[in-house]
Amino acid sequence: DLRQPVAVIPNGVLLGSAPVPGYAVGAPVPHRPERLALFLSRVHPKKGILNLLNAWALAAPQGWRLQIAGPDEGLHLAEVMALARTLGIDHAVDYLGELAGEAKARAYLGADLFVLPTFSENFGVVVAEALAHGLPVITTRGAPWADLQTYGCGWWVDIGVDPLVHALREAMALSDDERRAMGARGRDYVRRYDWDDLARQTMDVYRWVLGQGPQPDCVRTD
Repeated sequence: DLRQPVAVIPNGVLLGSAPVPGYAVGAPVPHRPERLALFLSRVHPKKGILNLLNAWALAAPQGWRLQIAGPDEGLHLAEVMALARTLGIDHAVDYLGELAGEAKARAYLGADLFVLPTFSENFGVVVAEALAHGLPVITTRGAPWADLQTYGCGWWVDIGVDPLVHALREAMALSDDERRAMGARGRDYVRRYDWDDLARQTMDVYRWVLGQGPQPDCVRTD
């Protein structure tokens, strides 16, 4: 067997991004008629948006809107919006388009809940981004985010419609303060994915390899 030391350093997110005028992480929810649930990722069948729409129709949340953001791949958006019309929920579903930079940050900071009902992810950067922006997260066991439950900052549910219905109802039954507290716990938790810290870990690995420092904790030798 080949046995060599392996450095395990995760993907990361920017925690110190530039402030967005009129928005602040963890600020009280402004007075507005509706709360916002955000899906932000590729609009692709793999991401489970059809399951989300079916769950939304069954949960029938009052006073909530679903925002979908991300690039349309393979014309899946047409199928998504057609299902929304068939389910009679198109009045509560908005497509924001593909977002980047400040527009993307505004979407995160303006939302009350993040949902990624994916079938499969090797990491799911958008989950880390949502946590970094102070949002509680609902995602599936298709993504490696069991820590959402461990650290009390979200829901990690089985893939399918019924588990999403339960999670949506539970999340939306919370008060704004309770969701904001979950978001604060998520932001504290996700600091372990800060790019600045991960860059330092990478530098420590190279120093160790060059014989210029001790073995970092991220290096596994067993």
